[in-house]
Amino acid sequence: MSTDALFTEAFPILVTPDLSRALGFYRDVCGATLSYQFPPDGDPDYVGLELGSSHIGIALDPAVAAGGPVAARPGSAAELCVYTADCDATVERLRAAGAPVIDEPADQPWGERMARVADPDGNQLLIMMKL
Repeated sequence: MSTDALFTEAFPILVTPDLSRALGFYRDVCGATLSYQFPPDGDPDYVGLELGSSHIGIALDPAVAAGGPVAARPGSAAELCVYTADCDATVERLRAAGAPVIDEPADQPWGERMARVADPDGNQLLIMMKL
């Protein structure tokens, strides 16, 4: 096992225009257990689910959350969420390798630093760091 790994954890995040519908499917039909919700009160913009020994996230499409129409997203409606020890350094390393930076690193209200980059096929990686 390499000790030079950039990432320490990864899980998919499904993006949906109807979070309530998607949550109902994964929780009620697939048997997933809700383990996290943001914001903690009211209608969530994001939920974390435990599905067997795996973790998945479901996020409300950011355009829908802002009151607009469903955003056109390249590729599928999923992104790979990866955790790293240093969000800014990881983004700079990926940028230097030619990865397009979609969202620059920024602190989030839920206590993590986040950025978004694209891989060579346009798949999005959500680069996360716990603060």
